[in-house]
Amino acid sequence: MDLRIGQGFDVHPWSDDPRRRLVLGGVEVAGERGLDGHSDADVLSHAVADALLGAAGLGDIGTHFPDTDARFRGADSLTLLADVIERLRADRWTVGNVDTTVILEAPKLAPHRAAMEDRLSAVVGGPVSVKAKRAEGLGALGRGEGVACFAVALLVR
Repeated sequence: MDLRIGQGFDVHPWSDDPRRRLVLGGVEVAGERGLDGHSDADVLSHAVADALLGAAGLGDIGTHFPDTDARFRGADSLTLLADVIERLRADRWTVGNVDTTVILEAPKLAPHRAAMEDRLSAVVGGPVSVKAKRAEGLGALGRGEGVACFAVALLVR
């Protein structure tokens, strides 16, 4: 049995555009300010995609979905993640599991965590866990300037 582990990371600042929605793990967190980015700026889905691509040795999310390509402007990150899964399947990989940590001062993610895990797990075809942590006032994340996410993925062939 072949096993591969990959690590992913993403970070986005808060948007000044009041029309931007906050989307994390494919779940809209209603009533919250959105993140700035070329796609929907879903840091959670992006970190998962990077972890999976890295584990498979297939580059990173920017290689496959560059922010210089107008086709991906405003893109739904779960659609991009589904494309990543198709690339993995073509190379005979399946997802063992993915573990994530979202770092943000607010809003609280606990009320949305189960929905995020369900949406991500359904797309990747394996269990995805979502944890949230605060930066405790340290640095840009601690000052509430944006949101970051780390992800670790296990692939099985």
